[in-house]
Amino acid sequence: MTAGTNHGEIYRNTVDVIPREELDRRLKSGRALRVKLGIDPTAPDIHLGFVVVLKKLRAFQELGHTAVLTIGDYTARVGDPSGKSKTRPVLSPEQIEENTRTYLEQAYLVLDKDKTEVRHNSEWLAPLALADLIRLTRATTVARILERDDFSKRFAAGDAITLTELLYPLMQAYDSVALDADVELGGTDQLYNLLMGRHVMEYYDKTPQCVMTTPLLVGTDGAIKMSKSVGNYIGVTEAPKDVFGKTMSIPDHLMEDYFSLVLDRPMPEGEPVEQKRELARSLVRMFHGEGAVADAERIFDAVVRREVPDDVPEVEVAEGESVWIVDLITRAGFAGTNGEARRFVRGGAVRLGGEVVRDEKLSKPATDLDGVILQVGKRRYARIAVR
Repeated sequence: MTAGTNHGEIYRNTVDVIPREELDRRLKSGRALRVKLGIDPTAPDIHLGFVVVLKKLRAFQELGHTAVLTIGDYTARVGDPSGKSKTRPVLSPEQIEENTRTYLEQAYLVLDKDKTEVRHNSEWLAPLALADLIRLTRATTVARILERDDFSKRFAAGDAITLTELLYPLMQAYDSVALDADVELGGTDQLYNLLMGRHVMEYYDKTPQCVMTTPLLVGTDGAIKMSKSVGNYIGVTEAPKDVFGKTMSIPDHLMEDYFSLVLDRPMPEGEPVEQKRELARSLVRMFHGEGAVADAERIFDAVVRREVPDDVPEVEVAEGESVWIVDLITRAGFAGTNGEARRFVRGGAVRLGGEVVRDEKLSKPATDLDGVILQVGKRRYARIAVR
């Protein structure tokens, strides 16, 4: 496939495209574009959230464009302040080097290694003289830097903001200047940094890059974006059994997003538990191969069976009724009031058929629950019986 053809697919799973008309023009020109994606190697592993934007870079590769994977070995010494309420810890050069090695190994599970240009921003940031840095700081104003939502909140709260953090958006923007980027990709939390790249490129008399953002994948907790620091992540090199097990804990309402953003395909019809199994099988297959799928699923099923005691009491529901999870918990005698049952759900202490329930409004037809195990906490179980 050549650059400039069939580019409609490029716009799937995107949030911001700035400016859309200019990117359309560049894509139709037939010229191979330089498409930049920056990675600050602040951790040793990649999770599914980062896979979303890596797949977008792969889509550009498949259309014949140049994927420029920019390793922020220099900016990692500062740390991207996006979304952070405090200054990031400083990493040692050894940590950065080791993280870079594993990042690249994992990125190539998605990208075509032979068609990926890898650059380290220490190439152009390390040699900057003080005069060069002063020139770079003239590209913007303190007021504009403080427009960032995370900076403005920290400033208003009286929290510390270091000068190095204020420099971070300019340093990332200078990467685009050095690389002559046509397009820069990132999650929606990177929009400010990406737009700063356009601004700084104009300051250096370069044609400003187009900007494209992808959605942030919500983590396994169903509440906030996937993050290793929060613990709601699925790592691409985790053991197959862990990938499978963690996937089975994803809330039902996120299934469509995971199929679309990570697998690039629509969610299949069917019961949530089967949709989840199909997602788990597909993720294990993607990162570990077909041979790992059956074992991962077998281990998951064995763990679920082993946790449930043989003498599980029954809780009866009437055939034809719609069963509300909160009412089911109280009927089973696991909560004295509906309020207590709701608190169990909100705290992630409730499982139905081995899946964590996070929606306190969840209702299911009784016929879908016959024989299903309700679990509250670590040791309280009941088997649902339809009468």
